[in-house]
Amino acid sequence: MAVSLGMRISGLLVVGAVAVAAAAFTSDGGVTADGRGGEGTIVTAGPSDGTRKLPTGLPSSSSPPPRQSPDGHFGAPAVTSTPRASQGETVRESASPSAPSPSMSQKLLEVPAWLPPGPDSPDVDGTADPASVYDLLRSPTECRAALSVIPRSPADAEWTVLRGLATACLAVQGQGGDWRQAAGDHAAPVGEADTCKGRAAHAVLGSLLDFHRRHPGATVRLKPSASGTPAACGYRIAGVDTGGDTEARPGDTIGIELAGTYFDPAELLRDASVVIGGRQAPGVPVLKSASDDRLVLSVVVPVLGPGPADVAVRYAGTEVRLPAAFTIAAPDVVPGPSVDTGTPAGTASSLSAPVRPTGGSPQPSVASRTPQWMLPLGPLPAHRAGPHAPAGLRIP
Repeated sequence: MAVSLGMRISGLLVVGAVAVAAAAFTSDGGVTADGRGGEGTIVTAGPSDGTRKLPTGLPSSSSPPPRQSPDGHFGAPAVTSTPRASQGETVRESASPSAPSPSMSQKLLEVPAWLPPGPDSPDVDGTADPASVYDLLRSPTECRAALSVIPRSPADAEWTVLRGLATACLAVQGQGGDWRQAAGDHAAPVGEADTCKGRAAHAVLGSLLDFHRRHPGATVRLKPSASGTPAACGYRIAGVDTGGDTEARPGDTIGIELAGTYFDPAELLRDASVVIGGRQAPGVPVLKSASDDRLVLSVVVPVLGPGPADVAVRYAGTEVRLPAAFTIAAPDVVPGPSVDTGTPAGTASSLSAPVRPTGGSPQPSVASRTPQWMLPLGPLPAHRAGPHAPAGLRIP
């Protein structure tokens, strides 16, 4: 049976429409890497239920869709904004992995201040004394060495304080020590270790005990005092005693008071020199008195002219000076010996020529006159010839 041309065309149209419809329902509009439509892998968002639904928005938990980069590759975009929190949820910024959590980090403790400089004692005799042991303790690593030279049962208050300080130094650094011993040594010599180094050691020991009360189980590493820390001792000449006034003469003995001594006084007497008015005092200084960190030296004033005089004490390369400490007095004027002629003032000397009186017999010459205060020559009554009665008796 002949098919007309119109029916053939209609059949072709129907077949083409079916093919187009099938392509629309089986393809998701995929594109190739070069951006053109055509054959390629079909990407589906989920199982198809026969009805295609377009998404109305991205869920908060899903990742952003891949985007094509300028070079033709696909990748997820980087998130640069802070994510929003859902209702009822709080956003917390995560800490950097390198930064420890505050709950896990150890709280930093303030290290107690250590001993200030003395200055250092010369210690010329090499014998341990409180001043030189203080210098050893200024290095916190030498506390055990200092404890070994301190007397086990010190009778001196300054030794007691140093023993407690060395013990606390070891305890606070976790190297042994005894906090009970340190507390007892701090309380025992209250007001007795009254030297400049003793007061400084007592104050530092008190700060270590206070640190231990606030942090019973803590240990720290002590550090030496920083450079520029003021010294514990203000060594100086406190005054000069000239015996009640401000004047002294050459040969007089004066007293020179030193305050803030930071060394053994016995060493000072051997090696110190005293200069007065630019001249060294004769002999060696003598220790007149000593109390705590003060002592008085007794010296003799050298021969100097009148006027103000400076006083300086030199010891182990250190010199302390007190300008115009006292005044050198002028020496007393002593009159020279004089010859007494025996004549009253205003009269002629008895050694002059004889004076003849007018109208009388001539006076004897000077050679024949008896000088004053001389007895006349002649027999004494006791040597007269013949019998004579004792004085006060009459012979009838």
